[in-house]
Amino acid sequence: MTLKIFSMFSGIGGFELGIQNSTLKTRHHTKPELVGYSEIDKYAIQIFEKHFEGVKNFGDATQIRGDELPDFDVLVGGFPCQAFSIAGKREGFGDTRGTLFFDIARICAEKRPKYLVLENVRGLLSHDEGKTFQTILRVLADLGYAVEWQVLNSKDFGVPQNRQRIFIVGYLGGFPRRILFSNEGAGTKSDTDLTLQKEDCRLLKELTQGKSQGERVYDPSGLSVTLASQAGGLGAKTGLYQVENHRIRRLTPVECERLQGFPDGWTEGFSDTRRYKTLGNAVTTNVITALFNALAETIALEEEIAA
Repeated sequence: MTLKIFSMFSGIGGFELGIQNSTLKTRHHTKPELVGYSEIDKYAIQIFEKHFEGVKNFGDATQIRGDELPDFDVLVGGFPCQAFSIAGKREGFGDTRGTLFFDIARICAEKRPKYLVLENVRGLLSHDEGKTFQTILRVLADLGYAVEWQVLNSKDFGVPQNRQRIFIVGYLGGFPRRILFSNEGAGTKSDTDLTLQKEDCRLLKELTQGKSQGERVYDPSGLSVTLASQAGGLGAKTGLYQVENHRIRRLTPVECERLQGFPDGWTEGFSDTRRYKTLGNAVTTNVITALFNALAETIALEEEIAA
């Protein structure tokens, strides 16, 4: 069975790499196939296309027409989150970036994919006293999707980063259930320590051993890093680590790739500023892998029921 996937707001391919690393390709004879993606940032596009050659970019999500898209089974996407984040103005659907969710809904209405896997910031849950999230759930329900959701933290999936994001999974024609997010969530929680092979990652090992916890240090030009609960957090601005004696240094792009679960050099060939920005906007690939490992089991179960 080939599971066809269409990706929106694709960035540098975090969803795609996570899916590629999942058990979808080895379990239950399910083979994932990326049939198209949607991205407008020219640097993200170049990085994406370096790793996923030959996949068509359908460009601006607001301009995509359903009748121009191939059929697909799964729609994935981390729709722009600035409108819902604490760091932004939190204008939600009053911000044009917030309304991009409706382009996801419009495409779902036209193409009717079996599954949706969406990602956003944790602040989406509390925005406008929960009304924004209620609107999203109502729209998906009106389209025929049963939905489950949960806030997952990257530090629970094998990277030393405190990054909480809400994941929304929809099942077309399904019924209310908690499959992927039952018990402890998707996948098995793991130690946040990484196998660090280079000297420039010495500090990440120190962080996972509990040093410098609870401090926050900023560099105005790139990624922000919060040190807490044995994990650092990767944001959209450049961060610095405190090493010792109040000396600080910036994370290297390779360290940022590791914090997001990408292989070393995934974003190489671009300026550090571009690499920091695209990595800060990416999803943590380990979380996506765990989600799709769980989704593989759900798909297999539904196939057995249908048979």
